[in-house]
Amino acid sequence: MEVNDALVEKLARLSRLQFSDAEKEDIRNDLQRMIGFVEKLNELDLAGVEPMLFMTDEVNVLREDEVKGSVSREEALQNAPLHDEQFFKVPKVIRNPKS
Repeated sequence: MEVNDALVEKLARLSRLQFSDAEKEDIRNDLQRMIGFVEKLNELDLAGVEPMLFMTDEVNVLREDEVKGSVSREEALQNAPLHDEQFFKVPKVIRNPKS
C-alpha cells in the first residue's frame, strides 16, 4: 500500500489535526514503515496455527472474596471540605431549566 500526501491529508482531516509540511513528511514515512511491517507479517505461513484467544492457559484466575474492614463514616467525612453529620456536601451541578 502506498502512503501518499493525499492519504496523510485525509487522515489529518479525519482526526482534525493540522501538520506542517515537515510533519506531514515524517508522518508519511512513519505510516509507510508501519504498513510495511504489517505487510511483512502477511508473508508468514500460518497454516495449522490455531488462533489464540487467551495469553495463558489459566482460566478464571480470581482471588477469593475476603471481608475486610472499611473506614467509619466519621473517618470518611474527616477531610471533606463540606459535610453534615452523614453526607458529603457538593455544589449543585444540574439545574432545573424552569427555575
